[in-house]
Amino acid sequence: MREQNAAVRRGNFDEVALGYNLKEALREAERCLDCSRPGCVTGCPVHIDIPAFIRLIRAGKYREAYDHLTEDTVLPAVCGRVCRQEDQCEKDCTVGKKLQAVAIGRLERWLGDMAIEKGWHQKHAIRPNGFRVGIVGSGPAGLACAADLARSGCEVIIYEALHRPGGVLRYGIPEFRLPDQVIEAEIANLLRLGVKVQCDTLVGRLFTLEQMLGEMGFDAVFVGTGAGYPKFMGIPGEGLNGVLSANEFLTRCNLMGAHRFPYCDTPVNLGRTVAVIGAGNTAMDATRVALRMGVEKVRCVYRRSREESPAREEEVRHAEEEGVEFLWLTNPVEILGSGEGFVRGIRCVRMEMGEPDETGRRRPVPVPDSEFDIEADSVIYAIGTNANPIMGQTSRLELDKRGYIRTNERLETSIPGVFAGGDIVTGAATVIQAMGAGRRAARSILNRLGVRTC
Repeated sequence: MREQNAAVRRGNFDEVALGYNLKEALREAERCLDCSRPGCVTGCPVHIDIPAFIRLIRAGKYREAYDHLTEDTVLPAVCGRVCRQEDQCEKDCTVGKKLQAVAIGRLERWLGDMAIEKGWHQKHAIRPNGFRVGIVGSGPAGLACAADLARSGCEVIIYEALHRPGGVLRYGIPEFRLPDQVIEAEIANLLRLGVKVQCDTLVGRLFTLEQMLGEMGFDAVFVGTGAGYPKFMGIPGEGLNGVLSANEFLTRCNLMGAHRFPYCDTPVNLGRTVAVIGAGNTAMDATRVALRMGVEKVRCVYRRSREESPAREEEVRHAEEEGVEFLWLTNPVEILGSGEGFVRGIRCVRMEMGEPDETGRRRPVPVPDSEFDIEADSVIYAIGTNANPIMGQTSRLELDKRGYIRTNERLETSIPGVFAGGDIVTGAATVIQAMGAGRRAARSILNRLGVRTC
């Protein structure tokens, strides 16, 4: 796929990947073997009939291809951009056993973008069934759950704590990976199904889950609040000015326009040098946003090797091309202060890969006498997240030992009529996995209400 030049794109927030044109899309679609037993469908968490929509693209039936695709996904232009296709549908592509796998995600994006350009939206004859369902959180799980419930005739209201809907799609992913206009277009399609979204509404503070099922008159509730509570390492110096979580940093930039200060009222003073701890997709986003905000030097510090990095290979490559310096096999042990309460650097130790742990993954161990210091005016933590505790604090929900909501195989919680799915149940996962959970929960809710599934 064509991309912006690295030297140019590090100075703007325009989308990096430019997408296929018609000729490129048709050429890629021709590579699909149209397998009789397609592994790609099994590898997709929402079980999109991938060969069928690609077959329709090849035949030039683009609108039919879009209609077929959106039977299973409400966010094709989003998922085509941010899903880890290489670990899911494309991993099981038959072509990929000998050659490069068919670029399923890029074709999905191309079709989703064509739909936005032409103003297509999903067509469904909806017959109201009289049931009301409340959704807590407007991230991928909540949006997918809401779409299936609405198509089956339920009245659906989504409650979002922030001032714009989209959840992690909005606050967690920069525009150079997922443009705002794409999120807006996909959510607009959801609203056409009759779904209502109420922002600036923090469930658990304004009202509880029990109140939703009682005095507010909902027949069922789905909780899809994600896992946005940041993790830190617990090393000395984390209370210094200049230490941020990636969640806070990216939210300030993506949702609140910090990169446009002073034109937006959200300042983020990063200084000359920034160190990002972690090497997942969120860490890559944080490093690349920092570069675009004019930071002179950005380092990514990770205690394992590049091969163990959980980020998509494409995201690591993009960060390298844009000038991020990677310190692999490096572990912070202390954040150093200036003496006036501000960050001045990080003390690190070299690591080497040791014996496998209980998961089978090799454990990084410190190299003796290998400590060294690096300069940093700001430190951004991107080492994972925990469950937001508000739901557990304000309701009778049963939680697991990590603080996530406990559910059964039907995604029912300990409160009858309340279901949950996505990162608030499993911990941090992918957009499409959260959508898959939302769709499973919708089926369970409809079964509980005695409604035929959509």
